[in-house]
Amino acid sequence: MQKLLNSIQQFKNVKLPKKVKIVEMGPRDGLQNEKTIVSTEDKITFINKLSNTGLQAIETTSFVSKKWVPQMGDASEVYTQINKIPGVAYPVLVPNIQGLNAAMKAGVKEIAVFGAASETFSQKNINCSIVCKIHINKKESLQRFEQVTKIAKENQIKIRGYVSCVMGCPYEGDVPVEKVREVVNELFNLGCYEVSLGDTIGAGTPEKTQALFDGLKDYKNLAAHFHDTYDKAIDNILVALSNGIDVIDSSVAGLGGCPYAGRAAGNVCTENVLFVLDRLNIEHGIDVNGFPSYLIEKIRVNIDILLKNSVIQNQTINYQ
Repeated sequence: MQKLLNSIQQFKNVKLPKKVKIVEMGPRDGLQNEKTIVSTEDKITFINKLSNTGLQAIETTSFVSKKWVPQMGDASEVYTQINKIPGVAYPVLVPNIQGLNAAMKAGVKEIAVFGAASETFSQKNINCSIVCKIHINKKESLQRFEQVTKIAKENQIKIRGYVSCVMGCPYEGDVPVEKVREVVNELFNLGCYEVSLGDTIGAGTPEKTQALFDGLKDYKNLAAHFHDTYDKAIDNILVALSNGIDVIDSSVAGLGGCPYAGRAAGNVCTENVLFVLDRLNIEHGIDVNGFPSYLIEKIRVNIDILLKNSVIQNQTINYQ
């Protein structure tokens, strides 16, 4: 706790956004790597509880092959049965045309597409090459997402983009900012309204984070999606905030991880992010006491320490 407070103190006199939007990743990125299959009923209850906390965006599920990500095999059932609260976005991840078609059939209004700044990671994650504008021939992933985004735009479906491995790759090591720029640029060209920068393996440091945003300072509508593998996510988010980033991806109780990133820890904990924002007097509009801790515990029954990443755990919060 003291380390967290010390980090916050360093940014007390830094110009920061007045308001931050949280994109809750728990139901999708949080659950996809859990080994125990969570029931459709529990997923629906989980999302419905989150919908009543003031969150503006909850990434709900992923329309991927059940063969590759069994946890997301009930995507259509989950999406069609959740309560959709006015003013709350329920984006879903789609990897290809098949996923988009299934999402459209379920009535999805917003999708997310993804690429990686690392060639090797991209091949293992989506089994095709990354988009790269400097190549004369368009690569397979660009062609795939061109088709997806074209149909999405024709059907008035919003599109969000993700870039994985922005500060390091489990296979290639450090990733040059120039590679990140290439993918960010392509995603915006494809029609994404926002691009989220993913530190997939949690390799980022405050210095790397600053270098990343220095290299992307001419872009607007960026978001931060940081994993907490080495306990640096909050420090990196503080740097992102100081660079004007006002959208943060996070996951309740730090649920999550990537199936293609080995032992990388989960997403940064939403409760911790909200704690930081409150300490910095940054608005977010979320009632953390509404988070369904009991359900998170049920979901993570196979894990020894259920909420170890959460500063607040199950207690009622008094930030004063």
